[in-house]
Amino acid sequence: MKANDATLNRPEGDRVLDAPYVIANIEERIDQLKDEDAWDKNDRNGITLVKNEKMTIVLTCLHKKAEIRDNQLDGILTIEVLDGRVRVRTDVDSFELEKRSLVTFRANICHSILAEKESVILLTNHSA
Repeated sequence: MKANDATLNRPEGDRVLDAPYVIANIEERIDQLKDEDAWDKNDRNGITLVKNEKMTIVLTCLHKKAEIRDNQLDGILTIEVLDGRVRVRTDVDSFELEKRSLVTFRANICHSILAEKESVILLTNHSA
């Protein structure tokens, strides 16, 4: 079993990241992210829900106009919009994703994500 250590933002620490199964209450995590000081001080706040040698899942809350620029991963990536609306850009395309929609990228596709309004996204990276 793998767990994270306490941090300044999350002094309670000790969150399970890898085990035979990991349960995450998404609504509770969204509330947690929006209650943390990092949400007030930055354009986004995120938390890793699962991390192992094959997969990483990160929940991220974005303020309007927050941007994740030039993101490129070595695995298959899924961006799922849980709330809000984001614009996703690649070298060859640009498209909008609304609540309850997703896009999947093959490995090594450079992309950027811009929150067109306050949004919550779930990023899942399946490593090669």
